[in-house]
Amino acid sequence: MLPILGRSPASRVAHSGAALDAPELLARARSAARLLRPGSRVALDGGDALTRLIHFLGADLAGCATLVLEPTWTERDRSAVLADAAVDVVLDLGERPVHLTDRNERTVRSVPTGDEATQFYLPTTSGSSGRPKVMVRSRRSWLRSFDALDLGLEQHDQVLIPGPLSSSLFLFGALHSLHAGADVHLLDKWSAQDAVDAARRSTVVHLVPAMLSALVSTLERDAVFRSECALRLVVCGGARVDQELEERLAKVLPGCELVEYYGSAEHSLIAVRRGGRLRPVVDVEVRDTELRVRSELTFDGYLSNGVVIPPSTDDGWSTVGDRAILHDDGSLEVLGRASAVINTGARLVGAEEVESVLRGADGVKDVLVAATPHPRFGELVTAVVEVDPADPPSRRDLRARARHALEPAKRPRRWLAIGELPRTASGKPARALVAEQLRDGTLAAEAL
Repeated sequence: MLPILGRSPASRVAHSGAALDAPELLARARSAARLLRPGSRVALDGGDALTRLIHFLGADLAGCATLVLEPTWTERDRSAVLADAAVDVVLDLGERPVHLTDRNERTVRSVPTGDEATQFYLPTTSGSSGRPKVMVRSRRSWLRSFDALDLGLEQHDQVLIPGPLSSSLFLFGALHSLHAGADVHLLDKWSAQDAVDAARRSTVVHLVPAMLSALVSTLERDAVFRSECALRLVVCGGARVDQELEERLAKVLPGCELVEYYGSAEHSLIAVRRGGRLRPVVDVEVRDTELRVRSELTFDGYLSNGVVIPPSTDDGWSTVGDRAILHDDGSLEVLGRASAVINTGARLVGAEEVESVLRGADGVKDVLVAATPHPRFGELVTAVVEVDPADPPSRRDLRARARHALEPAKRPRRWLAIGELPRTASGKPARALVAEQLRDGTLAAEAL
C-alpha cells in the first residue's frame, strides 16, 4: 500500500531546474525504502527539498514514522526533540549516496508496508509558542485531511511549495498535491523573488500570510511579473489573512482565488474559507470562548522519551487553547491562541487582532504584537514592526491607524522597528522567542 502517491502516480516533481517524472520518483522512493527497517522511527537531517521528499516517501513505503529535522533549531531543541522522538535511525541526507545500516542490521524490503492506522509522520509544533513538541500522526489523519481540503486540483496544475519540508504546512501542501495527481515545484527556502519567478509556471501556491504579503508586494512593483504570473489559486494557512491583503491580491491578480484554512498541529484541518466566512469541516463547539474539536483528523498523541502520550479528551472533544466565536450561521471566527493574550491594566488584549490591523499599513512587511513587562500595568501592548527599508512607516501613521480601528486598551503603547522578525520553519513569526527577548531586553530592535 502506498497511500500518498497511489499505485500509479501521475505527478512530476520539479526542483532547481530539474524534474522527476512519476516512474522515476516512485523508483527513487523505493530505493530509499530499502535503507529502512519497516515500522521503525526515522529522522531526516540535511539535504535539499527534493531529497527530503524522496526519503519521506520511501519511509512511508516502509511503514516508518518520519521526523523531518529543522536546521534552525538550537542544539538544545534538537537534542530534546530527538530524545522525545526516540528515533531508530538518523539519515544524513547531506551525504550522497546515503548508506545506512540500522542498529538491528536487518535486511529490509521495498514492498509497501502498513495500512491507514500506521504511524507515518512525527510532526513538531512550530515553536512559535515554546519549545517544539513531537507528535504522532497516522496515515488516516492526513488522508482524511486531504479529502477535507478539496482544492479541485487537476493533473495540469503545478503546485508551488515555497518553503522547507521541515514545516508541516509545506509538507502537507506537497503531499496533498501529489495525492491529487498534480505536479509539484519545490523551493528549498522562502524567497519572494524566487516564488514570483516560479509562479510564471505554477498555477497554485501554498504559503502563510507574511509570504503572501511579500509576494503581492513584489507583483505590485513589477508589471512584467504580473503579466507572466500563472497563479489561479492561493492556499494560505498558519494565520488569518486580513481583508486589506485579500483586496491587494484581488487587485494585482484578478481572477486568482484565495483559499484560507485554519487548523492546528494537533487537530490538522479544522475550517476552510473559500469566499465568505470560515466554515468548519469537522465537529466544533465553543465553551466560554474556548474552541473544542472532535475529529478523526486529530493526532495520536505526543511523544515523550519515545512513549506515546494520548491526547486528553472529554468524550472525544479536545482543545489546544484557541479562542473563537461560533456564529449562528455555523461560521467560525478564530480569535487566537490564549497564550497570545496580553494582560494590560486588567484588560485582556488579543495580539492577533492588533496585528491584523497594523499588518496592512504602508511600509510594514509584517508585525508581531507581544507583551513588555511593566510594573504598573502588568504588561504593555508592544508592536514589533518588520519595516520595509525602502519605505519605512512612521510611528504617527501607525498610531493613527490603531486609533481608527482599535479601542484604547488594545492600542500599542510601545513601538519597535526590526529589520527581520525571527521566524519558525513555516515562516510564521516566532512569538515565544520574541516574547522572551522582550522580557529579558535582548530583542535586536529599535524604537520606531
